Amino acid sequence: MVQTKLESKVLSVLKDKIQLIKTDKGAIYLVGPIRLPVNLYGETVEFQWYCWLNCDEVTEDYQRIIDKLSSANLAEFQQSSVLVYGDFSYGEDALIRMHSICHTGDIFGSKRCDCGFQLKQSMKMIVEHGTGALFYLANHEGRGIGLFSKAMAYVLQENGYDTVDANESLGFVDDARNYDDAIQVLRALRSKPVILMTNNPRKLEALAKSGLEVSGRVQLWGDVSEFNENYLRTKVNRSGHFKNE
Repeated sequence: MVQTKLESKVLSVLKDKIQLIKTDKGAIYLVGPIRLPVNLYGETVEFQWYCWLNCDEVTEDYQRIIDKLSSANLAEFQQSSVLVYGDFSYGEDALIRMHSICHTGDIFGSKRCDCGFQLKQSMKMIVEHGTGALFYLANHEGRGIGLFSKAMAYVLQENGYDTVDANESLGFVDDARNYDDAIQVLRALRSKPVILMTNNPRKLEALAKSGLEVSGRVQLWGDVSEFNENYLRTKVNRSGHFKNE
């Protein structure tokens, strides 16, 4: 009886913050918005944060989902999230970024890539624009090959392979990332056109194929150094990324 009351109290707090998004494979459960003050270049900026979870079970009985959390070992699996700024649902021409997780660049500040720079710069640009969202895609490490495979790819790169050759030599395609879940969440949060912040035409294609209206593109280049020149050159010459204009 006591446990039931505790469960009921927890659900009463959480239920209005949980949104069910049905998919072809089951459901996405979106939790948020949650107030998230962020240190951005020395200033505190307040975002609204959401996180989502893929699940085979489709139910609006959210207590069932809550009951499974402690036994689901979610810490062993990655979950994606999104930072929202301003009036994202209804504001005009919201600026969005589909950012792939980069353990080495985002966390450690690695100079082998430009990911850490792109993460912070895109947040700054969204704030300056006035409304937008940063989608942080946790299953995209190393263009979708995973962190351990990325470490092996780095060893190959230190022995003359470029990014594409390294990934393909390990049995992967150049870019294995999928944006379906992020697009589903974007649809749940906003129906109006967006401006996409990217140098990658595949991200534009993914949004276009989904039927989402993209009203423009903003490039995101910077933090070029001796450590990532070849990496950036390979993005353009072999992976088809837009050139820095």
